[in-house]
Amino acid sequence: MRKSGIILTLLSGLILGACQNDPKEESNLNKSTNFSDAPQWSKEVVWYQIFVETFRNGDASNDPTKEDITGAYPEFIPEKWGITPWTNDWYKPDVYAHELDGKTDNQGYPLTNFAQQQQLRRYGGDLQGVLDKIDYIDSLGVTAVYFNPLNDAPSNHKFDARNWRHIDRNFGPSPREDVKIMEGEIPDDPSTWKMTGADKLFLKVIEELHKRGIKVVMDYSWNHTGSTFWAFKDVVKNQAQSNYKDWYWIDSFDNPDTPEDEFAYKGWFGVKNLIEIKETQYVEHKSSSHVFEGNFVSESVKQHIFSVSKKWLDPNGDGDPSDGVDGFRLDVCAEVPMGFWREYRKVVRGVNPEAYLVGETWFETFPNTMMDPKSLLEGDIFDGVMNYRWYKAAREFFIGSKKAISVSAFVDSLTRITCNLRNQNILAMMNVAASHDSPRLLTSLFNKDSKYKYQVTPTAEVNYKIHKPDTEAHQTARLLLAHQFTYMGSPHIWAGDEMGMWGADMGDSRKPLIWPDYDFDPEQVHPIGRDRPVNEVKFNHEHFDYYRNLIQIREDYPVLKSGDIKYLVVDEEKRVLAYSRFDKNEEVVAVFNASFKSQTIDLKLKPQKNYKDILNIGEFVKMSGGTFQITLPQRSASIVVTDKTN
Repeated sequence: MRKSGIILTLLSGLILGACQNDPKEESNLNKSTNFSDAPQWSKEVVWYQIFVETFRNGDASNDPTKEDITGAYPEFIPEKWGITPWTNDWYKPDVYAHELDGKTDNQGYPLTNFAQQQQLRRYGGDLQGVLDKIDYIDSLGVTAVYFNPLNDAPSNHKFDARNWRHIDRNFGPSPREDVKIMEGEIPDDPSTWKMTGADKLFLKVIEELHKRGIKVVMDYSWNHTGSTFWAFKDVVKNQAQSNYKDWYWIDSFDNPDTPEDEFAYKGWFGVKNLIEIKETQYVEHKSSSHVFEGNFVSESVKQHIFSVSKKWLDPNGDGDPSDGVDGFRLDVCAEVPMGFWREYRKVVRGVNPEAYLVGETWFETFPNTMMDPKSLLEGDIFDGVMNYRWYKAAREFFIGSKKAISVSAFVDSLTRITCNLRNQNILAMMNVAASHDSPRLLTSLFNKDSKYKYQVTPTAEVNYKIHKPDTEAHQTARLLLAHQFTYMGSPHIWAGDEMGMWGADMGDSRKPLIWPDYDFDPEQVHPIGRDRPVNEVKFNHEHFDYYRNLIQIREDYPVLKSGDIKYLVVDEEKRVLAYSRFDKNEEVVAVFNASFKSQTIDLKLKPQKNYKDILNIGEFVKMSGGTFQITLPQRSASIVVTDKTN
């Protein structure tokens, strides 16, 4: 090895040693989970995120109607609106597209671009579709499912809740009957709540996933509701006399003595149909986002949230939470006061001591500075966060671009984002490579010269590539995935990434999943009329198998879930990185050649043992004195383990 590589290796080891937490803190977590600790299972799972509306349509009889989507963006429903065929070319205009000419959305903007228009689409995905594909989910090997919001709502994303207490009417078997049940309840009196058809079907989904050893987490946004939410409708109707006026940030009520409508309120990031819940202090998050102290003003809104959460943690209320969900993913968590989150943890853990709470933290200042979650991970709020910081750093290193960061800069980034956190929270992180809020992994890597999450749609950047990613993008994905599944924290898969799907930022990343039993139209339309290749759309079995193999490797070698990390090779000239995941009994070494030519790497391992590459990529040779040499092709990775057959 060249001297420069050795020096960098030593430096990175020192940096890690200065920051790394004492691994002994894990010793008291083996039996039961203390209130301040992350549940053990959250450090061992592989996550699979499902966006039900475009996952699979298992029951066409419950498909959304115009009535069901009333109140959703853009608050205009074309006369010819209907369900969009699942297998259509994604960018092909809908049959009602001409009706949008000259129309504006609820913010007053003309409905001229695809990103606006596609929000009118519904595909009819439902929980029956999830049930139909549970064996597929199990065959992939994932061990935890995180559902995007399931609460009743008019949009496709469900963050604009009509109510929090029930599963969306169109996700279950009986939408009209469910509406009657909801209308017969007193929304803020849990004693009147009944189980709808959709609620019961979700309990069946939980049961079937649990039978297969798969955990279930629900997604909620307690920061805001939709404009059709029952409490906000009461405020609109009764104004200052409403019992729920303190639930929301109301700037002014209507004066009935004037012809004007003076009613004004705060919407999340100014979005008119996402009305913010009122906190004890108002904090602006547009220019920068950061955690803050305080609480919600209304005690009744808190109690309502607690009641909804308890419903899904222990649905039959018998004190045994095994029939309920295993935790919650909490949306825009930095925009909710920490005082509320502390109370929320007590409520959730009071029902299920093994429940997992994961917060969505993202940018502090968009698009360059990401939020440090330390204050949220000290034992009184969350167990982990969606670890976009990990992906940003990994993308910046593995991307095959002149803008790629150096090997040492990558190691420094990984060290920096972990050094102030408890070891258990590092292991309980949800390491997210793509989600409903970002480009799909292959598309993110295909656009190698773009900045992460910045101008990542063809509307924002006309040269952004939306067609099928090339061979280089697939190579980069394999590199990054090998890192994701050998690094600290629980790997996360955005449903469809394992199928080889591509797509720009939301909602292009929310296309209907490309199940192999469907015949899709080729993608050939460009949303802004530019030339593009014609691409066949079909399930990529080779890509699926690569994911499944990595998941199995993580299962076969538990040290990848719980072990410490040591950087062995940091070679700038070769663009080679190697690290060890280890404990007192086991070691796995991950080696990455991020360069565009074959590289030979020397590894110092235990001389009394033999090793093998379980990805079968590199040529592995045992030298003298504990030196092992591996030759890796360009843009490839190796996972080296002890060869127990010799």
